Amino acid sequence: QVHVVESGGGLVQAGGSLRLSCAASGGETFSTYGMGWFRQAPGKEREFVATISWTGETVDYADFVKGRFTISRDNAKDTGALQMNSLKPEDTAVYYCARGYGYRRSNYDLWGQGTQVTVSS
Repeated sequence: QVHVVESGGGLVQAGGSLRLSCAASGGETFSTYGMGWFRQAPGKEREFVATISWTGETVDYADFVKGRFTISRDNAKDTGALQMNSLKPEDTAVYYCARGYGYRRSNYDLWGQGTQVTVSS
């Protein structure tokens, strides 16, 4: 059963932008929980991208996306988003949204199935 769903991935040229969305479903909620984004490129381990607290007052980013990506959430809609600007080919990966907080995958209890982001040169 799907409880977290990502959307908004696609193909974009280097320097372009994409906005990924994340929503809870199936009786689950992000309310009172933090939210995070991870990504996994072919042949690579899944890596931390960004995280946001329950209230949205605290955010953190991986160094390689600081100044380019912005994480946000809308608790009224029980959704979140990752705005990705100035995309680079090395940003190409499957992006996952998850419920939890922090840098470690073990801090998250629910994961989406991922959405593909491809950045061409």
